[in-house]
Amino acid sequence: MEATLLALLQEHGYIILFFWSILEGELGLIMAGILAHTGHMHLAPAIFIAGLGGFTGDQIYFYIGRYARGYIHRKIRRHRRKFAIAHLLLKKWGWPIIFMQRYLYGLRTVIPMSIGLTRYPAGKFALINLLSAWTWASITILPAYYFGEEILGLIKYAKAHWYFALPVLLAVLAGFYMLSKKIEKNLEERGKTL
Repeated sequence: MEATLLALLQEHGYIILFFWSILEGELGLIMAGILAHTGHMHLAPAIFIAGLGGFTGDQIYFYIGRYARGYIHRKIRRHRRKFAIAHLLLKKWGWPIIFMQRYLYGLRTVIPMSIGLTRYPAGKFALINLLSAWTWASITILPAYYFGEEILGLIKYAKAHWYFALPVLLAVLAGFYMLSKKIEKNLEERGKTL
């Protein structure tokens, strides 16, 4: 299984990275950094392509907001609070929120759609989004590239001692989830004071 996956990534790695970056992101970028570390990918093209994928994904969300307003208002009712937070953040912070939206868990797809619902200039959004996407790709891929050997050692250890690694991984994921909820709650409270 691992050999098949590695062969697939070696043959079609950049295409997979592009589409993975459109849909999700960080895990694919970390894998790209490790593959660049091991020599199965080149670092600069991996950053460039991952950035383009992230850019493309956010542009799609922006234009969904711009041209599918009725759909958003009808179908995404359960995310109204997140759309309100995104709108308040854009009002308060302006263009820096476009740059930072990749790092706001839970609002990552909502912010581009919310901005698309406004009259924010599409060209300005695209430029900021592109710079943000390449920065995001660099910030994620470069540490995985530089610490590739340590990450691979940690993966090898986790595979050998899965009974220990699984609870630790679950605890880390739960911590990230709780932290993101706390950040989201703080943003919501700050939005109410605007």
